[in-house]
Amino acid sequence: MKVIKVPMNDDLLRPLSRQVKTRKLTRSALICEACQHHLEKLREDDLDRQYVAGYRRHPESAAVGRAGERLAGEVWPREDWS
Repeated sequence: MKVIKVPMNDDLLRPLSRQVKTRKLTRSALICEACQHHLEKLREDDLDRQYVAGYRRHPESAAVGRAGERLAGEVWPREDWS
C-alpha cells in the first residue's frame, strides 16, 4: 500500500473530521472509501454513456418496443391510480 499526502482546505477537513468521529473510522479509511465510491460512480456513468450511444447507433425498432411493453404488462399488472 502506498502512502500519499493530500492537501485539503479547512472547509473540507472539518466535515471530514466529524464523519471520522461519527463513523469511528480513520481519516485514511474514510478518504479511501470516498475515492472508491467516486471511481464506481465514474464507471457507472461511463457504462450509461456507452449504453445510450449504442442505442443511438442501433435504435430499437418500434415492434420490439411494443413487444417489450406487452411483456412488461404481463409481468407487472397495471396499478389502479384512482
